Order: sequence, then C-alpha cells, then structure tokens
Amino acid sequence: MAEKPEAVQVLYCSVCSLPAEYCEFGPDFEKCKPWLIKNAPQIYPHLLTETNEKEADKVSSQLQSVGLSSGETSSSKEEVKRLPGGKIKNKDKQEVVIEKVVRNKRKCITIVKGLDLFGIKLSDASKRLGKKFATGASVVKGPTEKEQIDVQGDISYDIVEFITDTWPAVPESAIYFIEDGKKVAAA
Repeated sequence: MAEKPEAVQVLYCSVCSLPAEYCEFGPDFEKCKPWLIKNAPQIYPHLLTETNEKEADKVSSQLQSVGLSSGETSSSKEEVKRLPGGKIKNKDKQEVVIEKVVRNKRKCITIVKGLDLFGIKLSDASKRLGKKFATGASVVKGPTEKEQIDVQGDISYDIVEFITDTWPAVPESAIYFIEDGKKVAAA
C-alpha cells in the first residue's frame, strides 16, 4: 500500500496573515519584518544583518536631526515624531482640511477637520455651517479619534470664503482640500 503523505506545516505571519515566505509580497513588508526576525529568521536571514545596520544608522540620524551627539540624551524625542519615509510630524501645524466624500453615488458629505486647532468650538461651528448652507451639520469622531464636522451636501464651493469671513483667526493659506487623495491648498 502507498504511504499517506504527511501534512505540511505552514507558518503564517501574525501581521499580514500570509505564509511567512510570501510576506515580502504582502501589503506592508516593513511591518512584518520584526515578526519575521523573531519567529522565522531562517526564511529571511538577510533581515538580521540589515536590521542591525539600519538601526545604527537610524539612531545616529535621529540624534543628528535633533542636534545631539551619540553621547547625549534628551526628552525632546517625544516632541519629534517621525513618519515612514523620514518625514517629521509637527504637532504644532495648524491647518483646516476639507474633504468631500460621496456616498450612494449621488449624495455628498463635506468633512471639515482642524477648526478646533484655531480655538473654535466645533459645536458652534457646526451650527453656523448648518444655518449658512441650510443643511444638517454635526460634530463626530473621525477614524483617528479626533472630532470633525460632517456637513450634508457638497458645500466645498463656498466654505473657504465662509470660514475666513466668520473666523478671522483662520487664514486662507491654512485651508486645504483633499482631492483624489492629495492635499491641495485652497488659495
């Protein structure tokens, strides 16, 4: 009689849920690397040497960008937050972002984010927007857990002028639109 073949044990990545051999083709290989180094170093042995070199380079570049030598430490690490690609996230940047979202192929919602950074109460702002444009407007928590104003309808044509007239603290240069996934200045 023929022997029954033995089942193959496959190691699945807990980050992207692909087999470990296919993580490099997955949606975000950078997030999978720490898991792979810890749980499957035999599959990607080159990651071990790359991470040691990259970590040393990253620490030295971060220290230089903050203005410290390798011997000094500072509590300003919390103030400087690096995004993927080496960009620095500035917490003090004040800007209003306006985004139009289409739902049900016809209806639009205009989302206004960032008015609270200029000291404007969002509840008052939503009331004024609702009255001005004769629509429903409400303050909701967005996907990033920050509060934003959702206004029913496409009001992006007049909203920049309304914001700058109603709240002089908001300059027109600080207002941006999200168009096709890109941030575009309103001015």
